[in-house]
Amino acid sequence: MLFYECLNSPAGRKLNVSLSLSLSLSLSLSLCLVGDITQKGYEKKRSKLIGAYLPQAPGNPPCMRMPVTPSSSSRYHRRRSSGSRDERYRSDVHTEAVQAALAKHKERKMAVPMPSKRRSLVVQTSMDAYTPPGEQRAGSAPAAVCGGVGELTRPSLPPRSPLSAHIPENHSAPPDVTGYTNNTSSGATDGIQVERPQGAGTAAQRQAPKYGNAELMETGDGVPVSSRVSAKIQQLVNTLKRPKRPPLREFFVDDFEELLEVQQPDPNQPKAEGAQMVAMRGEQLGVVTNWPPSLEAALQRWGTISPKAPCLTTMDTNGKPLYVLTYGKLWSRSMKVAYNLLHKLGTKQEPLVRPGDRVALVFPNNDPAAFMTAFYGCLLAEVVPVPIEVPLTRKDAGSQQIGFLLGSCGVTVALTSDACHKGLPKSPTGEIPQFKGWPKVLWFVTESKHLSKPPRDWFPHIKDANQDTAYIEYKTCKDGSVLGVTVMRIAMLTHCQALTQSCSYTEAETIVNVLDFKKDVGLWHGILTSVMNMMHVISIPYALMKVNPLSWIQKVCQYKAKVACVKSRDMHWALVAHRDQRDVNLSSLRMLVVADGANPWSISSCDAFLNVFQSKGLKPEVICPCASSPEALTVAIRRPAEEGSAPPGRGVLSMQGLSHGVIRVDSEEKLSVLTLQDVGTVMPGAMMCVVRLDGVPLLCKTDEIGELCVCSVATGTSYYGLTGMTKNTFEVFPMSTGGAPISEFPFTRTGLLGFIGPGGLAFVAGKMDGLMLVGGRRHNADDIVATALAVEPMKFVYRGRIAVFSITVLHDERIVVVAEQRPDSTEEDSFQWMSRVLQAIDGIHQVGVYCLALVPSNTLPKTPLGGIHLSETKQLFLEGALHPCNVLMCPHTCVTNLPKPRQKQPEIGPASVMVGNLVSGKRIAQASGRDLGQIEDNDQFLFLSEVLQWRAQTTPDHVLYTLLNSRGTIASSLTCLQLHKRAEKIAAMLAERGHLQDGDHVALVYPPGIDLIVAFYGCLYAGCVPITVRPPHPQNIATTLPTVKMIVEVSRSVCVMTTQLICKLLRSKEASAAVDVRTWPPVLDTDDLPKKKPPLLYKPSNPDTLAYLDFSVSTTGMLAGVKMSHTATSAFCRSIKLQCELYPSREVAICLDPYCGLGFVLWCLCSVYSGHQSILIPPAELEVNPALWLLAVSQYKVRDTFCSYSVMELCTKGLGLQTDSLKSRGLDLSRVRTCVVVAEERPRIALTQSFSKLFKDLGLHPRAVSTSFGCRVNLAICLQGTSGPDPTTVFVDMRALRHDRVRLVERGSPHSLPLMESGKILPGVRIIIANPETKGPMGESHLGEIWVHSGHNASGYFTVYGDEALQSDHFSSRLSFGDTQTVWARTGYLGFLRRTELTDASGERHDALYVVGALDEAMELRGMRYHPIDIETSVIRTHKSITECAVFTWTNLLVVVVELDGSEQEALDLVPLVTNVVLEEHYLIVGVVVVVDIGVIPINSRGEKQRMHLRDGFLADQLDPIYVAYNM
Repeated sequence: MLFYECLNSPAGRKLNVSLSLSLSLSLSLSLCLVGDITQKGYEKKRSKLIGAYLPQAPGNPPCMRMPVTPSSSSRYHRRRSSGSRDERYRSDVHTEAVQAALAKHKERKMAVPMPSKRRSLVVQTSMDAYTPPGEQRAGSAPAAVCGGVGELTRPSLPPRSPLSAHIPENHSAPPDVTGYTNNTSSGATDGIQVERPQGAGTAAQRQAPKYGNAELMETGDGVPVSSRVSAKIQQLVNTLKRPKRPPLREFFVDDFEELLEVQQPDPNQPKAEGAQMVAMRGEQLGVVTNWPPSLEAALQRWGTISPKAPCLTTMDTNGKPLYVLTYGKLWSRSMKVAYNLLHKLGTKQEPLVRPGDRVALVFPNNDPAAFMTAFYGCLLAEVVPVPIEVPLTRKDAGSQQIGFLLGSCGVTVALTSDACHKGLPKSPTGEIPQFKGWPKVLWFVTESKHLSKPPRDWFPHIKDANQDTAYIEYKTCKDGSVLGVTVMRIAMLTHCQALTQSCSYTEAETIVNVLDFKKDVGLWHGILTSVMNMMHVISIPYALMKVNPLSWIQKVCQYKAKVACVKSRDMHWALVAHRDQRDVNLSSLRMLVVADGANPWSISSCDAFLNVFQSKGLKPEVICPCASSPEALTVAIRRPAEEGSAPPGRGVLSMQGLSHGVIRVDSEEKLSVLTLQDVGTVMPGAMMCVVRLDGVPLLCKTDEIGELCVCSVATGTSYYGLTGMTKNTFEVFPMSTGGAPISEFPFTRTGLLGFIGPGGLAFVAGKMDGLMLVGGRRHNADDIVATALAVEPMKFVYRGRIAVFSITVLHDERIVVVAEQRPDSTEEDSFQWMSRVLQAIDGIHQVGVYCLALVPSNTLPKTPLGGIHLSETKQLFLEGALHPCNVLMCPHTCVTNLPKPRQKQPEIGPASVMVGNLVSGKRIAQASGRDLGQIEDNDQFLFLSEVLQWRAQTTPDHVLYTLLNSRGTIASSLTCLQLHKRAEKIAAMLAERGHLQDGDHVALVYPPGIDLIVAFYGCLYAGCVPITVRPPHPQNIATTLPTVKMIVEVSRSVCVMTTQLICKLLRSKEASAAVDVRTWPPVLDTDDLPKKKPPLLYKPSNPDTLAYLDFSVSTTGMLAGVKMSHTATSAFCRSIKLQCELYPSREVAICLDPYCGLGFVLWCLCSVYSGHQSILIPPAELEVNPALWLLAVSQYKVRDTFCSYSVMELCTKGLGLQTDSLKSRGLDLSRVRTCVVVAEERPRIALTQSFSKLFKDLGLHPRAVSTSFGCRVNLAICLQGTSGPDPTTVFVDMRALRHDRVRLVERGSPHSLPLMESGKILPGVRIIIANPETKGPMGESHLGEIWVHSGHNASGYFTVYGDEALQSDHFSSRLSFGDTQTVWARTGYLGFLRRTELTDASGERHDALYVVGALDEAMELRGMRYHPIDIETSVIRTHKSITECAVFTWTNLLVVVVELDGSEQEALDLVPLVTNVVLEEHYLIVGVVVVVDIGVIPINSRGEKQRMHLRDGFLADQLDPIYVAYNM
């Protein structure tokens, strides 16, 4: 790995290494990587090979390993500016480690299927940038991951090596983070762009696997595949077969039998072994006699005795001094501000501001003088300043939270400068609008010219420092909320004294400050301590640093400054911009305070800076990192050492150890190490200890990481206005192991993680805020950012903008990485970078990334200083509003705490004890509808054809059918006699033209209407067997006509009867393209019937012969026809007549498709049998007029109506906003007793409830809406009917259901699923619940298959193949024990029976049947049974843009298809949300997420999803998805 670095380094280039060397290197490398080589061996081998070519520094033997001081320039990458969390540091050592980790990964080939994207989503099509497998794109380095030439760092060369050659690539000015200008590279790199050597690559390429698309598209066996979906899924399956992390042993019970794995501590994991630590005391705070009693007193002293002394010099953007504020001016202006604050706001009687009130200070970063004047003005007036950022826009996320802080502080006045006031956003009338979340404030401009002079006799009251609040510093928390830390006057003064003592400040010293002067180190050194010591501060504004990153160094030289306060990024930028500047001399500096020196990633900037500037007079002991926090102020600071004293401390710690909370110095060469520098010793007058991170605040052991806590006068005292939070999280009373507090005074938590090392030096390893607890190990977000940035940072991540946070999914934190990608990156680049980052993080931190998202450049929310606003980013991610352009989810690799796959328990078998009706102590789950009772006049007929003839004689003019058109007017109607007469003509036609025999099958292809009914009875009169078939859709002939043809063929129809219109359609050009005209049986057009009637009407000899065939496509896409005998048909009609109390005087409205199941029976048969009038409403007409059905129900005063889910959904969606206008049109649903949804599925409770709620205002009784249940073996088992109790709803535990158990829970309890009873069991129907595997009877409230015994069961399947075994199993099953005589039909649906407290019509207790779902549809995953609808319901709830969802499995992978109603940009937002919700609620990992357009999920006429059709379409690449994500 490291060998190539030299070749790619400038030194390597100068050596002009020949190809043979590079070959020998790569060969030796491959040899030494084969075995497990030790660090020593590795170093030896490396130095032997490279030693000859390296320049030797005197006294440095070639093979000696350098201390960790990475050379300055090797890889300085552009980084963003500051902000709440953007101390992003490059570390060369770390980059090396990352590359090595990636090389290890090379062995296990990653065959990750690349996500599929619709063209419109791809920013730049990847094909343009696609390189064929054998070639290599110029300038790209596919080999980098695998140890090639790409983005490797140079090895650490000895310090002081000549630097002329080390020009980093493309490192110009610091990045622009405020978004005003957009030139990324300024003149700094002109002419020194470094080209990669051509020769260095070739050797590496031969070994490196192909990393473009070619590599990604290989299957597990290395066979190249096409990019078809099925191939990609195969790849995913192969990848997922690879072993995961070691399996975990123990489980915890998640309040139920569902066992979630819990991370058990690994017995081998490192544990802390040291003794308990002792709290460290700082040196005594020596009170010097001339120290002022308060800061105001200091200001008064200097302002009066040396008014001409410079206090602050501000710079313009050209680096010229803009203004010098002297102590005299500061004193007089602060007095003026104080006077005006107290006396000129409000009235004399009611001043607006009184001493002790809080006021906001709103000053831009380029105006420290105005800020300083205002700050001291507040101190003099005894008013509490709250410095905040300038709000950028009205809706800026950060400033909204700051608004809440101002509100809670009771701020009513905001102090600002003239320029800033002019720049605030204004309303058209010119006033400043109220910012979102802000209280109403009065803006007060502090420029002298706007203020009145205080009278001569007025003087501010200057006291000694006391316990009053001096100022409030804001702090942004991990969740984005903003708190105020209150600092008392005595604390402020003591802190200044402690800093003065630690930094040995003396009067009139010059200090250069680059930091933000409004808070933290910048405020403490540059505004407060400087005044106490009458120092001169040179303030460098941020805008100047952007233009000239060397400005601070130039000012140090120019003013011979003794001290400079910077962040590591300022050192880094100076290095990047530094070009042998002759005149740089840093010998005047005695102290360089590194404000973020506590961040582990600042160390390489410090080292590199020293490396370069040591030759310019910079002394090594000058670099002084410090640690600070808003709560504890300065926690520790390294003192400027005397020359020649021992060098500061370094710790090279194992990240593995740190993740377990212990300190292990990493002796052998491991990739994952964190190098820390000390941040000096405890502050004078303070005491510091380290407490455990969770549980009781016990002192840590000496080798344990914990939170640093400080006890001192000089810390903040509380979170303003939050006493509870102050008690619980701000303060802490550390305990010793004995349980006694170690001090009577509270310590302040610093929010920093670390330990106290040898010699009392403090080391900081990270921040509490960045901590993520994953699987029992702690990882720091900053460390993960550093690793991600070390993977080819320049080429890919836009300005190093990466956010890392964790989200909680399924009882553990999961890591999310979000990065901005450069505008010019291709799909391939992004995907490759993503795969590498996953490998690098896995290799270095041994932790999986749950989700990696890339967003376009400049789109992540920013903090006021341009950093990434982390909590806002997380919020957008969780709301599905981040709009990433690429997403890679890896739930398979990260989620290791899933429940154990279920092992099936043997159920009750014949050996179980059966006593009477009990099985294993439970009542057997069986129930029946009431008896069919005594026979009435029309019930004596065995055949429907006879009933019709009888009605035609007895009530010839009674209207049986009324068909409505879309306008709601009667299109046609039919009396008993008309139906009889027209049926006779059809029979005559069949005999005459069709030459049909008894028992021939006839296909009836009619639109919903009267013709269909006439044709049906005509067939019965002629002795033929009718089959109703839905006609082809004229707009979609290609797909609908083949289905018609298939039914005609499978049903063995010898002729087709239809209307003239459809006849023409069948012969049309479009139709013949789909089905050859010549293959149809004879087609009879029934529009013009013969005048004569048949000689004789057919009377069947045996009631068990076929009456008709019922064909239907099931939800699994199977076409199944069942045989209905005359007996069954009559029994069916009789059962419905009794249940719904149907008589000739009744009217029933039917809005259903009349082609199969109960819909057909209600449309064609029931009226003839019972004599009631059916008002027929074709569902297709509702698309034109959604209110048609309900208006008809109201107009005809209908008591019973039947519809489908599709109709109900159409009304709910289409009429949702029209209820008022319908009411005004007189729509009244108060007469409706039963509104039954005809279905073959679990009741859709959400839809029926929203329908009931919506139309309640129109008089619909909520209890009127119910459902029915039927299936192929019995077309109607349950139907609500008129008498009997209302349908009940129960809540069951969804997790128990997966284990085929029913556990009733309270409404609203977690994991509860509402199930509605499917209507009352029909008369003459018996039901039992049986175990689908053993066929034994089940106990009550147990989930099993619903078996049915009834006179109207179908008599079998009608198929061409005649699969007898299936037939007898479905239609004539017997129980394996108990009542083994009764013959049952198996419905194929799972459900359970439950005896309720209600009584039914016969006075018995009512048994309710609950249907859970079809066995065919259920998915077996992890040994548990899942019903697609449950997962789909969860998914639809996750995001407003998901309108429909369907799930299915493919090779054990769960595939989720969602329809997106929104812009395609939202497609990728859905992937994490879908994955999260399915994990959280169903404990399943989604394998593939497919985002499609609305209407892609196919739905049948009953409104059921055709999931298998969808699956076939997906696998055949026919869905044209917007995005397909393959979860790793």
